[in-house]
Amino acid sequence: MVTGKEKFPASFWSANTVELFERAAHYALFISITLYLTNVVGFNDIQAAWISGFYSAGLYFLPPFSGAVADRIGFRMALLLAFTLLTIGYISLAILPVKSIVLPALILCMIGGSFIKSVITGTVAKTTSESNRARGYSIFYAIVNIGAFAGKSIAYPLRLQLGVEYINFFSAACTGTALIVVFFLYKSNNFATRKSSLRDVWNAFVRVLTNVRLFVLILIVTGFWMIQQQLYATMPKYIIRTVGKNASPEWIANINPFIVVVAVVFITRLMKHRSALSSITFGMLLMPVSALCMSLSPVLARFMGDSVQSSHFHPVTLALIAGIIFQALAECFISPRYLEYFSLQAPKGEEGLYLGFAQIHSFFASILGFGLSGYLLSAYCPDPATVPTAQLPFAYQHAHVIWYYFAAIGSTAAIALIIYGKIFNKRGQGDPLHR
Repeated sequence: MVTGKEKFPASFWSANTVELFERAAHYALFISITLYLTNVVGFNDIQAAWISGFYSAGLYFLPPFSGAVADRIGFRMALLLAFTLLTIGYISLAILPVKSIVLPALILCMIGGSFIKSVITGTVAKTTSESNRARGYSIFYAIVNIGAFAGKSIAYPLRLQLGVEYINFFSAACTGTALIVVFFLYKSNNFATRKSSLRDVWNAFVRVLTNVRLFVLILIVTGFWMIQQQLYATMPKYIIRTVGKNASPEWIANINPFIVVVAVVFITRLMKHRSALSSITFGMLLMPVSALCMSLSPVLARFMGDSVQSSHFHPVTLALIAGIIFQALAECFISPRYLEYFSLQAPKGEEGLYLGFAQIHSFFASILGFGLSGYLLSAYCPDPATVPTAQLPFAYQHAHVIWYYFAAIGSTAAIALIIYGKIFNKRGQGDPLHR
């Protein structure tokens, strides 16, 4: 543990350094994963969507289990294992883009990536004291956002200049560098302790899913995250197919974290006297607005005509930017308060155990959001390789309809949350601040 008020030990900084590299590697891959699976490997839109969805879902489902393993083998060994698996996985994706290799490679990346969050956050907890813990976590979350921003930003020129498959070389370089940093600089000093067994973690997961109040809340919030997942599931193919290969889904996706960083403190202060449920509900009501904004490209095209047709000021691009801004604002209302509200639904004294699965909504949202995206892209924004040349000029006239489906999902989730609050508050089981 830290003894001083200001200084952090070397393990804190080495852990945050490798977190930076890992986030850059992950988001560089993730923003391009459906493009890679379709354009390089040869999966169709539906297959690529399901594969990507299960990959993302595993990254949300496995960390509690990986954390239990890390507690047993030690943080340093867990990080060495994680970055070894990640580097092998990314290298395999880069040099062997064939179906029989890609699926096992993604599984390696999924397992390796699942260790990172639990071990790095655990390191931050164990290398900070009460006097500097808040500062330590603020540094950690800043590093997470910098890494994610950098990874997506670098992915854009790599895709344009070299090809989408070369993004995997960048990701492999990042995780390979992180592996070296861990080997030489990361000292865990027996941070890990023997805590929960895998059976204990599984039993906790079952208890969360069999708690009706919690499970209903998870399903409702899944609607929000299904729309958030479209930054990676739908948007890259959608904008490249409707605008052109020079479109920049990688940079457009970075609008979300930029707005969150700028606005989250202000919005949290704005809602500090309102209940957690009120803040979450307001954010949920913004989500259908976000999806509808993304569908407005035909309206913008009528106003703009042919005067502005560059990829960065195309009607489709502008509609997506507007929608992503609303999406980010919704996240500012929801994310800071969701854990607070989720913990209130857990049985007394078991909040910590239940919070280990607080992100399970993203597990469901990944599977459902990506899966649905594949079918919608096939129907309204198909792979140009599957469209006869004569029909290409008309193939994407109704591509914007995709966003109507997500507007409907967002509206349903928002209404369901309002009903949820009324039912459980009436029973005295909801947010005590809301009553």
